[in-house]
Amino acid sequence: MEANRVERQCENTAHSPNRDAVRDPGLSLQKRHARVTVKYNRKELQKRLDVEKWIDGGLDKLYQGREEEMPEEVNIDDLLALPSNKERVQRLQEILQSCGNDTDAFIKELLEKLEGLHKQEELQNDGIEHPHLHGYRHHHLSHPHHH
Repeated sequence: MEANRVERQCENTAHSPNRDAVRDPGLSLQKRHARVTVKYNRKELQKRLDVEKWIDGGLDKLYQGREEEMPEEVNIDDLLALPSNKERVQRLQEILQSCGNDTDAFIKELLEKLEGLHKQEELQNDGIEHPHLHGYRHHHLSHPHHH
């Protein structure tokens, strides 16, 4: 126990990590990787936003004239977290059970759209933040209730 603490102290004083980082030839590589990641993330996020918009439009059509019965939101991440399409279909049917219209086509198409998508946190696991997207996260599919 005692030895451990001493070791850690030596490590800290031996070199401040910042001073070495500048000379680290791997750094430019890292930066390049980060840029590629951002580009990849943007594309993936755009795909997500497109699906969210599509869901929005689909719900509008399904619940036309009965907006007050529209579900709060269809959460893409929740759906992606489910292990199989069978469970996704069940979840969607539960969410849409108040809908009088036929939801099968909507569900089928949505599942196809989900195939290529990544979960939000997977897109952000490189520590790259997307401040311009945070606004979407919470209200992307909620609808104000008409009373």
